[in-house]
Amino acid sequence: MDRPMYTLHGQIVHGEGNGHTVGMPTANLSLSPEDVLPPFGVYAAKAELDGRWYLGVTNVGFRPTLGALETPTVETLLLDFSGDVYGKPMTLKLYEYLRPTTRMHSLEEVERQVEKDALRTRQIAREMDEASE
Repeated sequence: MDRPMYTLHGQIVHGEGNGHTVGMPTANLSLSPEDVLPPFGVYAAKAELDGRWYLGVTNVGFRPTLGALETPTVETLLLDFSGDVYGKPMTLKLYEYLRPTTRMHSLEEVERQVEKDALRTRQIAREMDEASE
């Protein structure tokens, strides 16, 4: 995965903790009013933390299932990662648009969809790695 559609930089900040309640904590990227965001939706991503790269599933925009927000968010589920990331800088590269954000009926439904998104992200990464060999 070497040609991102979009690259964002920022510091990881605390969110509302909803992802943590279903075992899928997200790294929420701080945003400033002048940041230009890509089209809202869910993306296959890679995130750099402490000099290491991790695959991720990133939601850009509002979270219709969890209620209205005044400002959009950029939140990433880091695959194969555990640890404390708050306050750390993160570079986020968005590689492929997976789907629009949609209102779901429960956090369990969100969890099932994100699991599908994670499988697709891993598949995209494998395909891109194979293409570069």
